[in-house]
Amino acid sequence: MDFKDSTAAPQYTRMSRRSQQGSLLPSIDTFDNRASSAPQDSCIPIRSLSVLGHPTVYYWTSHGNSTESLNVSTAQPFNSSYSFNTIDNPKVPPIFPSTHQTFYTPKDWHNAQMTNYLASDKIRAVSERLRSDAIHLAREKDEQAFYNNFESSRRLDERINDIGYWKKKLEKTKDKMKRKIDDVEIKRHEVERLLSETEKPLHIAQENVHEREKRQGIDLVHDNVEQELIREVDTIKLLQQNLQQMLERLNTQNSLNRASLYELKRDAQDKFRALVLDLAAYNIKTTSPDINFYKDIKIVDNTASIPESWVQYTEENIHRALIEISKSNELLNASNQLIVTTDNHIWSQWNHVNISLENRITEEQIAKNKIQIHLEKVLQEIFNVEQNIEFLKKNILDQDVFLKVAQTRLETRTRRPNVEACRDSAMHSLIQEVHDLHAAIADLHAKLHQEENAVQQLLHTKSTLEQDLSIKNNSLFIDSNKVMGIRRTFTMGIPEKSFSPSLLSSHPFDMIAL
Repeated sequence: MDFKDSTAAPQYTRMSRRSQQGSLLPSIDTFDNRASSAPQDSCIPIRSLSVLGHPTVYYWTSHGNSTESLNVSTAQPFNSSYSFNTIDNPKVPPIFPSTHQTFYTPKDWHNAQMTNYLASDKIRAVSERLRSDAIHLAREKDEQAFYNNFESSRRLDERINDIGYWKKKLEKTKDKMKRKIDDVEIKRHEVERLLSETEKPLHIAQENVHEREKRQGIDLVHDNVEQELIREVDTIKLLQQNLQQMLERLNTQNSLNRASLYELKRDAQDKFRALVLDLAAYNIKTTSPDINFYKDIKIVDNTASIPESWVQYTEENIHRALIEISKSNELLNASNQLIVTTDNHIWSQWNHVNISLENRITEEQIAKNKIQIHLEKVLQEIFNVEQNIEFLKKNILDQDVFLKVAQTRLETRTRRPNVEACRDSAMHSLIQEVHDLHAAIADLHAKLHQEENAVQQLLHTKSTLEQDLSIKNNSLFIDSNKVMGIRRTFTMGIPEKSFSPSLLSSHPFDMIAL
């Protein structure tokens, strides 16, 4: 009969005893595990029991050394040879045999117990080694993870320091560039202001040339004032051309400065964002609440540079900015020099024109005074000659009276009778007197004619002098009132670096208000 929870007897249990004795495996009575030809730690099935009326039961032995003591320490270093995979589950006889008549020898019983003990000890030893190795491995991996985390944090800290260092240099360079852009912009406004201020002197010089074209007659001369005014116009136009070119250079330089500043700002902003992200990454700890798994994140490569190219990019931006700053400094120095040169040239030419104009006004005033003197003399002479003409006319009239007397006497004596009509001395005297009176009257008429011709010449001279005086008055009015007047109304400051007392002393009538 069968017990509960026992396995049914297989077919080979019904075999005869003879067939059992004819088994290929040796009998348990004659089997000695130590003297077996099978090597230790082999997996050859060994018959453990052979009892009359019971099937032959087999079980697998462990690969472990069966001679190992039970009290051997299992805390050995992990070895790949000790693993649960190298241990087979031993097959032990069923607890409840299928036949109630089952008999085992004490040796079988002890062998079965020893087998169980050895298997249990082996499994426990391997388990202890595995547990020890697992703890060791866990500690090792924990230390490695801690070291890797520390190393990553250290590298992140170095990277943060590098970003901070270059960001600081970018900020300094950016501040320098901003100040330089402001300086160039201020200088550009100064050049623009100076360029606009040159329009007034140019307009005045051109107006002066136009006004002096209204001179008349002989005074329409290409004098020193005319030459200086033309030179002033040419000088101002040349300086305006130089200022316009400088203005274009300043605009171009500031465009390059702004482009460089844009690159600096973009690089600084990128580094700020990178700094924020790296600081955030640096502050991520194992206790942070927002850590998570990201599948395949290690194979994501969105990098665009390497440390060398990263540093080179920033260095190139800074180097370019410094080059533009240096060019801006050179351009600012050139602008300052051009401003000073412009002021000096305009001021110098302005004074040259004023000096020439003042000298010309003096010459014209002297000429006017001389003409007036000569005109007064001519007028006086005309008056004297006219008085003399009147005297000559009166004298001729007086001579005519005497001539009438003499002729009347002769005519009266012609009425003497006969021999009384004698050519006596009285007759000769009267005839001579008539001849003398005729000669005197003729001389007086000739002199009168000369005096009248002299008056006509004096009148012509008077007219010439008056016309010349009118021309001089017109020229003097143009130079002193029109030209000098408009120049006197314009205030031109003295250049700071071109102060010249000699120029100041050459300002008659305060031609330029200081």
